[in-house]
Amino acid sequence: MPMHRPLAVSALALALAATIAPAHAADPTNAELLARIAALEQRIAVLEGNGSATADVDQRLRVVERNQELQAEADATKAAATPVVSLGEKGLSVKSADNAFEVKFRGLVQGDGRTWFGDDKFPQNDTFLLRRAEATIDGTWGPLVGFRLNGQFAGDSATVQDAYVDLKFDPRATLRVGKTKTPIGLERLQSSASTGEIELGFPSELAPGRDIGVQLQGEFQSGASYQLGVYNGAPDGRDGATTNPDDDFELAGRLFFEPWKNDANALSGLGFGLAASTGDKHGNGNNFLPRYRTPGQVQVFGYLGDVNANGAQTRISPQAYYYKGRFGLLGEYIVSKQDVAAPARSAEATLSNRAWQLLGGVVLTGEDAGYKGVVKPDHPFTLNGPGWGAFELVARYGRLMIDDDAFPLFADPAKSVAGESGWGLALNWYLTSNFKLVANYTQTRFDAALGAVEREDEKAFFTRAQFSF
Repeated sequence: MPMHRPLAVSALALALAATIAPAHAADPTNAELLARIAALEQRIAVLEGNGSATADVDQRLRVVERNQELQAEADATKAAATPVVSLGEKGLSVKSADNAFEVKFRGLVQGDGRTWFGDDKFPQNDTFLLRRAEATIDGTWGPLVGFRLNGQFAGDSATVQDAYVDLKFDPRATLRVGKTKTPIGLERLQSSASTGEIELGFPSELAPGRDIGVQLQGEFQSGASYQLGVYNGAPDGRDGATTNPDDDFELAGRLFFEPWKNDANALSGLGFGLAASTGDKHGNGNNFLPRYRTPGQVQVFGYLGDVNANGAQTRISPQAYYYKGRFGLLGEYIVSKQDVAAPARSAEATLSNRAWQLLGGVVLTGEDAGYKGVVKPDHPFTLNGPGWGAFELVARYGRLMIDDDAFPLFADPAKSVAGESGWGLALNWYLTSNFKLVANYTQTRFDAALGAVEREDEKAFFTRAQFSF
């Protein structure tokens, strides 16, 4: 078998290099060069005549090439099966190589300081407080399934706040099963890390919190979105019980419109909608009847111990927000009507309680305001550097009004107020996208029920350090 020309040329080059390398020391004569060339020709002739040696070299080259191909295929297969792990400002994420599965780990910690002024008649304890310590796991499990699990570890015991599974049939139709926020209050639907002031406003005292149920939700390209669900039924201002406390359910829904969301015009930041709920409640105690609080989280209204929820409860809440550049405005109104009864006094009534608020803010450093707060400062705070983060100034005014018919048959005028109104100012300092400091002053005035002594104004100064990812 003749030798391949490349192999022959390679052999000739190697032999020639080895032969003439010493020439640097002394140049060979013409006769010596002719003798060397003749010797090389003899070696090449021997190699070309040795077919088995050539075939062996060729076979070895083919084996090496095939091994290289197999190793490349193995490396590609391993890369396709290796998950992608990333850690950054938004937390820890583990994603499959084909992007079909993803699990994200996130957290939120809020530490507060609370101080009251002029609280001689109704003294409150100045205190430091771990307001929230949350760990969240959420993600997707294939194209159909999404999930979220959120645990709250602040307080005396750990609780599960969110625990649901989403079946994502279509962006316009996702079925959510589990525990989630009831779609009523606009401010309640905000993330706890994004609210303009430290505590929620008066309308959130009449809106239900989280509840267990089944919810259908979706979004459309037109900017419209909806949520419609059936739940166990939560009282005003609080989460629902872990199981249905009676044999009744509650229907809740929300329509929200952002028709210019994707347009570059003055109305692109406008959103408005309507939320409502209806259902029956029959029972006594905290799982059925509300207790309303101040912006300082002090209870100032509660029903008498022998009063029962005794039938229908309905809520309706028009709501809107508008964000344009550094400016933001949020407003909502809510009416909560509930049938109550005091059997010992043969008294029944449908009480209608109302609340509203208007909250506005401006980002002093020029970043965009938004429903999710200042997402990221343009110049994060740096030690010994030029960055100071972002500063936002927020102001709020609101009012809560109790039905006059609540007194004195269903609520004690000496212990419960007939209404409250107040204002608040907050300075939010976003040092980075993960760390925020807040200073918040609120002042609340109370309406005394007929025949009751007027309660002194609540003056509270709250601070907060927040870390989230």
